[in-house]
Amino acid sequence: MDYKKFLYEQKKREKQLKSKATKVVVKEIRFGPQTDEHDYAFKKKHAEKFLKDGAKLKAFVFFKGRSIIYKDQGEILLLKLAQELEEFGKVEQLPKLESKKMIMIMSPKKSK
Repeated sequence: MDYKKFLYEQKKREKQLKSKATKVVVKEIRFGPQTDEHDYAFKKKHAEKFLKDGAKLKAFVFFKGRSIIYKDQGEILLLKLAQELEEFGKVEQLPKLESKKMIMIMSPKKSK
């Protein structure tokens, strides 16, 4: 009977610790290598909102077919986004090409 009580208490403690753990939310934003200025501004506004809400941001440029030749434009686009959002978040991972996606991860700055 004592052992059963011990197991019960242990499960109760684990459940309480699990409920207090913070859950990381990752939001994604997708660009093309030749995204227009208006579309870029629209998506940047959403990215800003995600970082303000405390979610991590995964921005990526997706290269379709032969558009992989514009990988320098994709990198410029992501670095521009990082520079314009630096007051809301910091870059966790610089733009890196993985198969047909160039991925950059940003995390929100701690609010004071």
